[in-house]
Amino acid sequence: MTIWIVLAVIVVAVLYGVTLYNGLVRKRNLVHEGWSGIDVQLKRRADLIPNLVETVKGYAAHEKAIFEDVADKRAASMQAGDVKSQAAADQALSGALGRLIAISEAYPELKADANFRELQGQLAEIEDQMQMARRYYNGTVRDLNIAVQSFPAVLVAGPLGFHAEPFYEIEDRASASIPPKVSF
Repeated sequence: MTIWIVLAVIVVAVLYGVTLYNGLVRKRNLVHEGWSGIDVQLKRRADLIPNLVETVKGYAAHEKAIFEDVADKRAASMQAGDVKSQAAADQALSGALGRLIAISEAYPELKADANFRELQGQLAEIEDQMQMARRYYNGTVRDLNIAVQSFPAVLVAGPLGFHAEPFYEIEDRASASIPPKVSF
């Protein structure tokens, strides 16, 4: 009888361990999926930027410093390696794009340009999708971090290679609270 009880406890412990491990793997994969969504939106935005810059350049050729700044920020965003550096590069690129869009205020004929308006619309759509992708990623990171840091998972997560992931956060919250002005 004692052997059956010990055997049942061992079976339950093994099943619990397998369930715990599979749950952690699922959460880690959701985090990777979330990051992939952010990466896709960043690439879409990076692909749109040269067209936007060229359109504005035709109307505002003397604004060379802004064009160079946007190009530099785009390159930095494409080369960012981890979540923290990507968030910083993303914030810097958003600021540069805001300055680029602000140029359109000084050029009424640019604001009326159909190509520019279409590009602005695409940029606004990408920014909305970026925000959703960030929210999804941070939600999956939250779930993984809770699972990895909760008892009893904390006892097995570290040795099995699971660790807390960083959130996609904006460093300068003051500038983030000021929405970029996009006018059509």
